[in-house]
Amino acid sequence: MAQAKQSGPVIEEFGKVWRIENTDFKVDTTKTYKAVFDIMNSPEDVSQRNASLETAARFLNMHAQSGIPLNQLKVALVVHNKASKDVITSEAYNRKYNVENPNEKMLQELMGAGAEVIFCGQSSVSRDFPKEELIAGVQLSLSAMTALIHLQNENYRLIKF
Repeated sequence: MAQAKQSGPVIEEFGKVWRIENTDFKVDTTKTYKAVFDIMNSPEDVSQRNASLETAARFLNMHAQSGIPLNQLKVALVVHNKASKDVITSEAYNRKYNVENPNEKMLQELMGAGAEVIFCGQSSVSRDFPKEELIAGVQLSLSAMTALIHLQNENYRLIKF
């Protein structure tokens, strides 16, 4: 019987992963895993969800499915460059692109699970996505570089695809 990808238990609607049994490189369920995702790319098709953002949902779900409690999973997304559009409200997105933001619900679920979403202030100004248009809970930083350095100094491990 073929295995199916599953979402949850942390992010129910997004972040489907394969369950991997009998691994040789074991997951230490006693450790805290701190990951910062550097999100700079986004699909050209504005109606398509950003798979790079969904990586954070996959990270949470696969580790929770493997027995790591949510309080031991620390996730931050640092968003900049072409991905800037992905952190604005559907209302603002609709004004600019005539479609709702396909990432809004997923980002809300991620933040609801404790993930930090940090938006580059330099991208905010240069790409015309002001703070007032950000999805509630998205944090504005001086820059993506500043946020990445800060989080890595806090022992977050950089994940970049």
